[in-house]
Amino acid sequence: MTARILVVDDLEANIRLLEARLSAEYYEVLTARDGPSGIAMAAAETPDIILLDVMMPGMDGFTVCRKLKDDPATRHIPVVLVTALDGRSDRVAGLEAGADDFLTKPIDDVMLFARVRSLTRLKAVMDELREREASGRRIGVIAGAAARLGGAGGRILVVDDNERQAERLAAELAIEHRPVVEADPDKALTAARGPVDLLIVNCAANNFDGLRLCAQIRSDEATRNLPLLAVVDFDQRPRLIKALEIGVNDLLARPVDPGELCARAKTQIRRKRYTDYLRSNLDQSLELAVTDQLTGLHNRRYMAGQLKALVERAGQGGEPVSLLAIDIDHFKKINDGYGHDVGDEVLCEFALRLASNVRAIDIPVRHGGEEFLVVMPDTRIEDAHRIAERIRLHVAGSPFRVAGGAEALDVTISIGVATSLPGEMKVDSLLKRADAAMYEAKASGRNRVIARAA
Repeated sequence: MTARILVVDDLEANIRLLEARLSAEYYEVLTARDGPSGIAMAAAETPDIILLDVMMPGMDGFTVCRKLKDDPATRHIPVVLVTALDGRSDRVAGLEAGADDFLTKPIDDVMLFARVRSLTRLKAVMDELREREASGRRIGVIAGAAARLGGAGGRILVVDDNERQAERLAAELAIEHRPVVEADPDKALTAARGPVDLLIVNCAANNFDGLRLCAQIRSDEATRNLPLLAVVDFDQRPRLIKALEIGVNDLLARPVDPGELCARAKTQIRRKRYTDYLRSNLDQSLELAVTDQLTGLHNRRYMAGQLKALVERAGQGGEPVSLLAIDIDHFKKINDGYGHDVGDEVLCEFALRLASNVRAIDIPVRHGGEEFLVVMPDTRIEDAHRIAERIRLHVAGSPFRVAGGAEALDVTISIGVATSLPGEMKVDSLLKRADAAMYEAKASGRNRVIARAA
């Protein structure tokens, strides 16, 4: 997987070295020679990853990183701080500024590309979620709700067979989070499917293979999006690189530094909450795209796709599909006499009665205004007529309580029934027959069911 990488460094030699290494691996490289230029280029070019030198004159890397993470347009871009500093305080300062990872000079090529590949995968997922959310906003199916993106109060599962180390990790995390320790990897796999914000795995465990556990977490559909923080021995380079290849989100060196532990945990939980927010909005947009917002029934967009497939299957020799076209009688008089709010109450009450009187396989749809449809798979016209009559009787049999129960309205409906014909492949002809039957029911006195076989 290739990527566009922005290198920000004040030294020309450093830029050229990184540019040569990355270009040789077919990455597209952008460059900036100071902090302000890097911020401007990140906003204009939206790279996939930013490699940011820490020690720059004027605006250092920590300040640049904070500004990037404060800007909604660039906060989703992973930032890797490149530094000659290797002290605990510098790492914690970088993490608190929003950095996603570190590379220590002189840069090791294997570590560079392992981290770039890992962050590129993460960025690709984030980009897809953000693009879908933006599409939902453009078509108006997602409202701009505020998200709880803070890092406090996370649910953390620590998987470690080193009792003393696990206790230290839990004690440090408990200051801000809710940690649970598990020494058994099988039990940890089960626990990870529950409400967990972060999984911390000791990849140097004695009694289980931490890397295998991480691979199992990534291969399980229920847990593959769970952030993984691996505790590793940085002297064991092959295992460290394998952890990144498996899909571990972040690495924590042994012995564990308490400040770095908390900073990395906070970063991962904040990112998870942001991705959860995007996924939640995506789920909401998908639901709203096929649902009538007033009644909660499916809308005509959803119905069109389902009915087309059913009609084509029936036309090729499958079971017939029937269609009910329903219109609420004299609905305009309700709107004119009682107002549109009462009209909406009638529509919602009718939708409830309709949904409760069709079968589980049927698809009740609000087609528009006071017109409704019911798509009935594998249904012959006699059975469709019987169900339509049951719906009509339920609606006419008891008044609709509206205006907080103060009013009781007698409501009736007219229903047209049609069934697909052998060899018929077009949805329009079935819809027209059902509509014609419904208008015939209205013309012949309303509050009745008319079926049209052809």
